[in-house]
Amino acid sequence: MDFIKSMHIAASGLKAQSSRMRVIAENIANADSAPASAGAEPYRRKIPTFSQQVDRETGASLIEAGRVRRDNAPFRTKYDPGNPAANARGEVRMPNVNSLIENMDMREAQRSYEANLNMVTATRRMISKTLEILKA
Repeated sequence: MDFIKSMHIAASGLKAQSSRMRVIAENIANADSAPASAGAEPYRRKIPTFSQQVDRETGASLIEAGRVRRDNAPFRTKYDPGNPAANARGEVRMPNVNSLIENMDMREAQRSYEANLNMVTATRRMISKTLEILKA
């Protein structure tokens, strides 16, 4: 495989996974945030999307972060009559974020990021070895 092509592919993966981790971190940060007032909508989970692009110069198939969509899953409810956002029954609508799922998604994104970083490192080593061979 062409060294430049493999570097482009890995770099696009790094960028996409970095974007994915930012969205997941925002979801985790807002997992327990209640709305400011009664009737207000709580934080809605965000879902990162990706698209495939072809680099015209190298012909490499690259991945790019796409639009960030909103999850239309129903909100959780929590009984908290003292909360200013509580309805007449004392229930507060909470974000539709499941921290366990977000943590698993974060771990998967981190591993994908590491795999792309390892590909960049391995390609750099191959380039160095190739240059050493050519010098000899």
